[in-house]
Amino acid sequence: MSKQLLFNNQAYCVALQPICNAELRHQADELLYRAASNEQAARIDDHLMATARVCHTAFYELGLEKLVGQRELFFIAPREWVLHPENLPPPTGQLVIEVLDPQPDADLLAALKNLRQLGYRVALAAFAMTPQNLALLEVVDVIKVDLLKPLDTGQLAEFKSRGLQLLARRVEDWTIFERCRELGFDYFQGYFYARPEVTQAATLERSGNRSAQIRILAEIQAPEPDYRVLEPLIAQDPHLAFLLLKLTNSPLYRRRSEVTTIHQALNTLGLDRVKSLVTTVMLANNGAANRLSLPKALTRAAMCERLAASVSGVGERQAFMAGLMSMMDLLMGMPMQDLLQELPLSSDFKAALVSRAGRLGQLLSLVQAFEQAKMSGKSSELIERLNRVWLESQIWVNQILMEVD
Repeated sequence: MSKQLLFNNQAYCVALQPICNAELRHQADELLYRAASNEQAARIDDHLMATARVCHTAFYELGLEKLVGQRELFFIAPREWVLHPENLPPPTGQLVIEVLDPQPDADLLAALKNLRQLGYRVALAAFAMTPQNLALLEVVDVIKVDLLKPLDTGQLAEFKSRGLQLLARRVEDWTIFERCRELGFDYFQGYFYARPEVTQAATLERSGNRSAQIRILAEIQAPEPDYRVLEPLIAQDPHLAFLLLKLTNSPLYRRRSEVTTIHQALNTLGLDRVKSLVTTVMLANNGAANRLSLPKALTRAAMCERLAASVSGVGERQAFMAGLMSMMDLLMGMPMQDLLQELPLSSDFKAALVSRAGRLGQLLSLVQAFEQAKMSGKSSELIERLNRVWLESQIWVNQILMEVD
């Protein structure tokens, strides 16, 4: 099957949701596929199989490494796939087969046991602790616990005593994260990291770095950046300088000769590339929680860049920076209005970021609507194109993040 057929006739939006460990390291991802509009939500079971096949093709054509590097990938597999594992990608130790609402009949128990023997890991979601379900605990590795329901610490202790790993789902704030960490959870999934934890110590520790970062951002966003000013600013942050040189010399940019100085990097890459690279590398080192939000920001930026060619009056690099800066308030830990006051951006660019005005703002709105699977009224051709662009962007983002890790 060709890449052009990957997302044909699909009314679903695909995405990766980060999963972290107790140390806030990006440990895994879950592959999500959601109905593109509310009208189609009632038919989700019919589309689940088609979407799974789409993702299966993507695994074979692209490989897990391009999508998620060395991280684990949680993947909801239909019962048919569990019973017939020849439909699954080859086991690599990275793929975690997720089973929803498992019914512990003899066929399923035998199939799960077989999956583990083949080298897959198995996760159970929506698991109910009943006498008839206990047999499932012998053939799985991970239990997903939905935090919308009250936690049963006795059940958690039982799971841990059996050597099972626990994944907390819908972790929406830092208090819940800390509570689950204390209870021994191994994985954490949710958007708690998108609500920065602000303490006086953290604020004081970051204030100096943030001031320097804003000076760098201001200089690279100036109409005519002065490399003589930018070079010493970057040099003041040895880690930023090191990662910039590492990324510049990576296979992504295929340099004929080694780049050994910041001056060389600035002069050989060109202004547009320097803007995106410096911003990306700088944000990648803004804390563990920030690293969980950065993939989404970079994916949004890359999607905007790839879609800009079809939007009159919007340049590709301009679109990339708009996509990245649309999440800059979260990534920098300060209100967007305060951040924009410190950066020399055009009024049109600021209007696109703040109110989604103009063609650039419309492009941002389209990509955000896709992220949220709010595509009601959009054509299947557009949704298909957005899915392909998302996949291309995700592969690029994973390459970038592996280089700066």
